[in-house]
Amino acid sequence: MIPIDLTTDIRYLRGVGETKAKALSRLGITNVGELLTHLPRSYEDRTRICTIAEVQPDETVCIAAMVAEEPRFSYVRKGMELLKLRIVDGAAAMDVTFFNQSYLRNTLHRGDSFIFYGKVEGTPLHKSMTNPKFEPEGKNRLTGRILPVYALTAGIGNALLISLMETALPECAPLLPELLPESIRQEHSLCALPFAYENIHFPRDYESLAIARRRLIFEELFTLQCAMKLLKLRRERGAGRKFQSRDMEEFYASLPFTPTDAQRRAVAEAVEDMCGGLSMSRLVQGDVGSGKTLVAAACIWFAWKNGCQSAFMAPTEILAEQHLRTMEGFLAPFGISVGILKGAMGVKARRETLALLSDGHLDVLVGTHALLGDAVQYDRLGLVITDEQHRFGVNQRSALSKKGEGAHVLVMSATPIPRTLALIIYGDLDVSVIDELPPGRQTVKTFAVDESYRARLNGFIRKQAEEGHQVFVVCPMVEENDELPEKLKSATEHAEELQKTFPKLRIGCVHGKMKPKEKEKAMAAFVSGEVDVLVSTTVVEVGVDVPNATLMVVENAERFGLSQLHQLRGRVGRGKAQSWCILVSDDKSETARARLKVLCATNDGFKVAEEDLRLRGPGDFFGQRQHGLPEMHVADLQADMDVLREAQQAAETLMERDSELQSEECRPLREKIRTLFELNSDTWN
Repeated sequence: MIPIDLTTDIRYLRGVGETKAKALSRLGITNVGELLTHLPRSYEDRTRICTIAEVQPDETVCIAAMVAEEPRFSYVRKGMELLKLRIVDGAAAMDVTFFNQSYLRNTLHRGDSFIFYGKVEGTPLHKSMTNPKFEPEGKNRLTGRILPVYALTAGIGNALLISLMETALPECAPLLPELLPESIRQEHSLCALPFAYENIHFPRDYESLAIARRRLIFEELFTLQCAMKLLKLRRERGAGRKFQSRDMEEFYASLPFTPTDAQRRAVAEAVEDMCGGLSMSRLVQGDVGSGKTLVAAACIWFAWKNGCQSAFMAPTEILAEQHLRTMEGFLAPFGISVGILKGAMGVKARRETLALLSDGHLDVLVGTHALLGDAVQYDRLGLVITDEQHRFGVNQRSALSKKGEGAHVLVMSATPIPRTLALIIYGDLDVSVIDELPPGRQTVKTFAVDESYRARLNGFIRKQAEEGHQVFVVCPMVEENDELPEKLKSATEHAEELQKTFPKLRIGCVHGKMKPKEKEKAMAAFVSGEVDVLVSTTVVEVGVDVPNATLMVVENAERFGLSQLHQLRGRVGRGKAQSWCILVSDDKSETARARLKVLCATNDGFKVAEEDLRLRGPGDFFGQRQHGLPEMHVADLQADMDVLREAQQAAETLMERDSELQSEECRPLREKIRTLFELNSDTWN
């Protein structure tokens, strides 16, 4: 076999080829380096070999036994074949059944000994196994070891990934770049990198697995901490426009309601930043409906009072238009002019808007990433606001703020995160938390139901529509994955089904494969009331304001994180009418029921977030990179708090002596940070 290294294309490994390489790319694996960092999501303990007599039903174990008779083959019906045999281990016997694996008649013969791995079924007196994994005694490829279980996709089985890892690890584990300086490794008793990767994929024993995990968790958190400190250090060095203090009561007096104490506190913190002489970088984090836009409006007013323009960037055109209307409502009494820039504008309107902006006659410009265009020039940009932090990377924030010398940056996020966690994850930002809701905000009644309630649910959907209200129906993202249950419906299939059920209702659909403009058009139709029921994937999660929507139905709710479900629930309850959220799930497991029960018990997003963090597996809390930072591969930000504190201390120690990570021993770490955050080279070099 030809020599391989970390950059070797995955196609060239034995057993791959073009078709499987394409499938592996869906897992983010295109070369050997990416293969090695595709870590197991769980493990199967196949080290314990039991006798038939000692195992009990529902146990998943290895059994060493001999085939007592030639397998019996039979057709049950078309497309269903059975292969049955009896195995014995000297003291007891067990029945084994294989479905649609008739070829095993040529492998399993009377008198041959194998180790079978699977779940024991039946009763204590009549035990059985169905479709167990097996291999000849002593082979130890599938049994007698701790076996890794990987995230898969259609066309890629666990056995293939194990085989590829066994090929690549011996040659390439020593080539992985060592990010941790030797002094850090010794001080914190961390194993060498090759040992960590060998034992995270193929643990010798559970002690070796624990040592490997601790090393990789430490490295992941240490890298993140160094990156955050580097970002914060650079931001703190940047001079910002020094605003003069103003009496905020003038702004508050113009409002038709009284701001909450939490809103006032967030505004005061931002104002203090903007008067301090350094460039503000502040995250305003609040639950759905907590009034973050009021904080944004107050900061825009404050910037205007200091003679500066503001830019307000939203992730979609619909949200940009929503913010335009909201900001005009807050700011019009002062004569503050607000404009919008979006892709769908005509050439003349766009030219006029840009001219007003560059001449200083437009005080606030709202828009999508169109605000980043070269043609967009400000006269005196003093404040940049980005809505929904996780939709914009650090890079985009930076690009927008560079359009104004010393511009201040305010980031708004409606994703509740436990405060201690927010301080870690948003290490490059100061954090303000709006932890109370304005009075009169609707409480959404939440219920978890199973499929047996379908008829009643359909009746409820019809009732809401007949009363003139609108309904969201959210389906999980369906990706090609051979582990997905067959009954999982895509948004398109569900929309077609609902149209048959409700022929008189106007059913709309939004899903991931639509072009951005198609999505915007479908969402706009719902916002304007032209659609009664909108079926979608989670694109509705962020910010869409439809006060007339009173019902949120989430299908296969067990497939969503609690924080994500809470975000979806926040799309209703925005008007005066009572609103509901119905979580549909047929998952009978205790874990799934416990998770959904949390949503039914509280509307407090921060309590939901705490529970989400406690109940979910490693790295899952934030979903798919939604926070704009590198996703966690091994670290569990709650379970690994002790290691996190160690990593924080180590990062501080290292950066006290090398604040820019310029030394030779820190070069791999610096390069890793640059790659992780995909920042412009001029930011880091």
